[in-house]
Amino acid sequence: MNVVLAVIVAAGGQGIGVRPELEKMVEGKGATAALARVSDGDRTWSGAVGVRDIKNDGRPSPAGYFRIGSVTKTFVATVVLQLVDEGRVRLDDPIDRHLPGLVPGGEHITVRQLLNHTSHLYDYMSEPGYSTNRWRGEARFRSYRPRELLNVAFAKKLPDDGGWHYSNTNYVVLGLLVEKLTGRPYGDEVTRRILRPLGLRHTIVPGDRPGVPSPHAKGYEPMPRLVDATRMNPSLDWAAGEMISTTADLERFMSALLSGKLTSAASLRAMRTTVETGAGFAYGLGLQAYALPCGKVWGHSGELIGYLTFAFRSDSGTSLTLSINPSTRNPSTQEVMGLATKVFCKG
Repeated sequence: MNVVLAVIVAAGGQGIGVRPELEKMVEGKGATAALARVSDGDRTWSGAVGVRDIKNDGRPSPAGYFRIGSVTKTFVATVVLQLVDEGRVRLDDPIDRHLPGLVPGGEHITVRQLLNHTSHLYDYMSEPGYSTNRWRGEARFRSYRPRELLNVAFAKKLPDDGGWHYSNTNYVVLGLLVEKLTGRPYGDEVTRRILRPLGLRHTIVPGDRPGVPSPHAKGYEPMPRLVDATRMNPSLDWAAGEMISTTADLERFMSALLSGKLTSAASLRAMRTTVETGAGFAYGLGLQAYALPCGKVWGHSGELIGYLTFAFRSDSGTSLTLSINPSTRNPSTQEVMGLATKVFCKG
C-alpha cells in the first residue's frame, strides 16, 4: 500500500504536526487512511495520510468527510442543555415527566442520568445484528425507527451492579426528548441551534441516506479480507451516532462549546461534571474527559464501522481532531493517546 501525505498549513504558521505518528499508524496496518487537524492559538496543521481507496489509491483529502459516530452525542447533549437554559426541561426531571410511559422505570431515571450514562438502561447495540461497529451484510442498508431500537433495548435489563454503563439507548431517548420538547426532528434542532449559527456547512445529519459526501476516504472492515463498509444506512445509530462531519467543523464545534458560546456557564459546568467510568476516561453530560501527563482534555470519541473519530480540546485552547479508517486492526490506545500527548503536552 502506498503511503501519501497531504498537508495544509494555515496562514498563522505551522502548529504541532503529527505526520510521523499518522504514517506509522498506516504502515503498521492500524489505518488505511487518517486525517488530523491540530490547532494551537493562531497556528493550525491539517493533514492526511494513507489512501482514499485501497483498490485505486488516491490521496485522502485533509478536508474530507467522515462518519463521526458517538461524537453525535455531544451535539445532542448540547441541544438538551440549551433546552435546560430555556427552562423547557430540568436535568433532574424524571424522563417520565416529558415522555410518559416510554422508558421502563422512567419515573426514577433523570435527564442527567441519560446524558451521563448512569441510567442503567440496556444498550440495544449489545444485541447481535444491532451494532454499526460490526459488518451486517445487506442488513446495513435497512432503515430503523427510534422506537424499534428502544423495543430491543427494553426487552433486556442490565445486572443491578451499580456500575457505570455506556448505552446508546440513552441518546435515542434524548433524541425523542428533543423532538417532544421542540415539536421538530432532533436533526433539525441540531442544524438550527448549532450547525447554522457556527457555519458548520460540512456537518450533516444523514437520516436514511447511506452515502458519505465527497471527498472522503473509504471505510473498511476486515472479514478477514478488507471489505468496503463505507455505504450504510446510519439510522440504526440515530441520535446516538449517525452524523457526518470534517475535522475543521468538529474543531469549530468543540471550541465553541467548551469556550461557553453554545450554553450558559451553569450548563457548561454541568456538562463538565463527570462520573468515573473505569473505561479510561471520565464522563460528563455528552463529554469525555481524558487525563494526559500534562493535564485534562475534553471532547468525545466515536466509532462507526470503517471510521474512528477523536475530537479533543484543552482549556488552554489547543485542539486535536482525528479521523482514522482502521485497516486489519484498530489503532491501539497507546497510539492514539501517544499522539494526543505529543499535541497537548508539546512533545
